[in-house]
Amino acid sequence: MMNHSLDDRQDRPAALDAAAIRDVYRRWAGWYDSSFGSFSALAQRRAVREVNRLPGRDVLEVGVGTGLALPHYAADKRIVGIDLSVEMLRQARRRVAGKGLRTVQTLLEMDAEATTFPDASFDIAVAMFVASVVANPRKLLAEMRRVVRPGGNILFVNHFAAPRGPRWWVERAMAPASRALGWHPDFAVGALFPPEDLVRVTLRSMPPFGIFTLASLPH
Repeated sequence: MMNHSLDDRQDRPAALDAAAIRDVYRRWAGWYDSSFGSFSALAQRRAVREVNRLPGRDVLEVGVGTGLALPHYAADKRIVGIDLSVEMLRQARRRVAGKGLRTVQTLLEMDAEATTFPDASFDIAVAMFVASVVANPRKLLAEMRRVVRPGGNILFVNHFAAPRGPRWWVERAMAPASRALGWHPDFAVGALFPPEDLVRVTLRSMPPFGIFTLASLPH
């Protein structure tokens, strides 16, 4: 478990609203897989392995994007993916069709902070590289908590700011590309998790360079 006491600050840059997010990913949809997607692939696969080992069949992938993670889910999982970007979803649907992914039930255009799913619809909800993009991370967490059944699991893969050290320099080098994709290298873990969750969440460093973190929260 990572020490998160230094990251519990709330300060963060102004977030993008839904329209701005759609615009960012409309422009990046055709390049995402070969740019940020290739950089984040190892972290995505590690997260999916974690989902695969958890009990429960019904999985919500929040911010499914171009569907890079979809081929890696276990055959006994049933995946629903949501995203704000029509263009990213178009790429994901092509991937599902091209690979014949029977685990994927549906891909929907939907706001992660205000989904239309009934309460307790899923066993697991996972959001990869989403928390630092949305306008209100705590609202995202609350919505994921609402749609996950009691006893289920909530997972995030995200970048959380390092207060100092070698990773700080990597973050600064990534900053221009990060902001172009709508997320921020100085996003604090405390901006997502309130204090009562910070004492329960498990944080694990992910490749490459530990720049990403897998956060697991039992529901």
